[in-house]
Amino acid sequence: MTSELIVNVQSNEVSIAITEDKQLVEFQREEQTASFSVGNIYLGRVKKIMPGLNACFVDVGSEKDAFLHYLDLGPQFFSHQKYLKQVINDRKKSFPMSKATIAPEKGKEGNISEALQTGQEILVQVTKEPINTKGPRLSAEISFAGRFLILIPFEDKVSVSSKIKSPEERTRLKQLLQSIKPKNYGIIVRTVAEGKKVADLDAELRHLVNCWETLIAKAQKSTKPPTLVYEESDRTVALLRDLFNPSYESIHVNNQEVWRNIKNYVSLIAPDRADIVKLYRGELPIFDHFAITKQIKSSFGKIVSFKGGAYLVIEHTEALHVVDVNSGNKARNNATNQEDNALEVNLAAADELARQLRLRDMGGIIVVDFIDMDKSENRQKLYERMMQNMENDRAKHNILPLSKFGLMQITRQRVRPAINMPVEEQCPVCFGKGKIQPSIQFTDTLESKINTLTSSIGVHKFTLHIHPYVAAYINKGFISLYRKWQMKYGLGIRIIPNQSLALLEYHFYDAQGKEIDMKEESEIK
Repeated sequence: MTSELIVNVQSNEVSIAITEDKQLVEFQREEQTASFSVGNIYLGRVKKIMPGLNACFVDVGSEKDAFLHYLDLGPQFFSHQKYLKQVINDRKKSFPMSKATIAPEKGKEGNISEALQTGQEILVQVTKEPINTKGPRLSAEISFAGRFLILIPFEDKVSVSSKIKSPEERTRLKQLLQSIKPKNYGIIVRTVAEGKKVADLDAELRHLVNCWETLIAKAQKSTKPPTLVYEESDRTVALLRDLFNPSYESIHVNNQEVWRNIKNYVSLIAPDRADIVKLYRGELPIFDHFAITKQIKSSFGKIVSFKGGAYLVIEHTEALHVVDVNSGNKARNNATNQEDNALEVNLAAADELARQLRLRDMGGIIVVDFIDMDKSENRQKLYERMMQNMENDRAKHNILPLSKFGLMQITRQRVRPAINMPVEEQCPVCFGKGKIQPSIQFTDTLESKINTLTSSIGVHKFTLHIHPYVAAYINKGFISLYRKWQMKYGLGIRIIPNQSLALLEYHFYDAQGKEIDMKEESEIK
């Protein structure tokens, strides 16, 4: 299986698509101005203590105050707070970690009121983004994740991933990290560190320690919390850090700056694979070129079709996600053996469902209503198939066997809102009024806009993005309409077919790629 990563950088958002054997399996979309990403660290202020919940609300600058439970304070919380108090009380003096004193560990049993007070300043890290009406979820156990290592301040031990099975390798890594790690830092060795040289591990360890020292310097200078003191790395780089593996065939990026950042990162962690990072220079939108747009349109929405005419109905509620499996036209095929037919549809549904969970990043409780099956061995086959399909899912999850009602319950780690991509298109021509100008006049409207751009505004180099069907009509013939426009208004006109647009939708962009607003709602009668 080969994987590709396609990064689509727009002026207001960044979209990341991951494909396995050309099939879309993961999709992330973030606004350029998005804040409160998982991993960000804030110097916050305790807003309200909630003894009944054994938790508190912390002001980190979000619309809703963030939630911090007592159990998320971490065993080294008192060491953190003692060191932070020293740093804040004397803003001109530096406090090396090697001289910090380690306080006794905080017990698992205790009361939030004994650890925190209203108005107290505290270092917290975002573990869950704001979801619906809830603010971010926080942890006071600060950590810095790298490709090979995870650094935890105020711990003093080295732990090795349980997925590294070789006793000799586990001992080597533990002894190696014990010898090079600074005092008062703990380290978790990740699975991908297996077999790595000391130079690679030492370089990353120095980088992570520098992140902590930079964070403390920012916190020391902060006079008015809440303050963002550490920001998680670029989303694409952060995703690569967790996902990068030798199966990546290529990484395509349509923005030079982001391409350079990714290439530098890949060169650092896998120098022999740096050439897989490629800058996309094509005229077509990058998602159109790699057939991502069509897959997004067909994979999101309430109803998702899959093999043989069967389909899933996916509903999202505040408490859980509900999925109903329907056989559709498949029920008419091989109707003589209903049990086998149900098993075939259910197995195919399990394949699609596992992809949908990753694709939409659905978290929390998922309840799936499969087609009823009488034989226990068939129900067991379905359960095993679902377990196998979810092995590639990075999110923590738990799957229960089918209940006597034919329901499967799945819990999946939720760290950000589920992606909801509207696939229905609002008419960009009538603005939802239900009436449009005659379609036959659409090309006349486009020519009028082009004339305004070139004659009145003075823009002579621009691209016009339109639906592929309209582009085909404009380009047809020996002397096409497009060629006539070029002869009349100049050769700076370029026509780009864009699959993400509605039939009569259009967008103009200048030579720098910035959109030129040429739409006027007042034109609609």
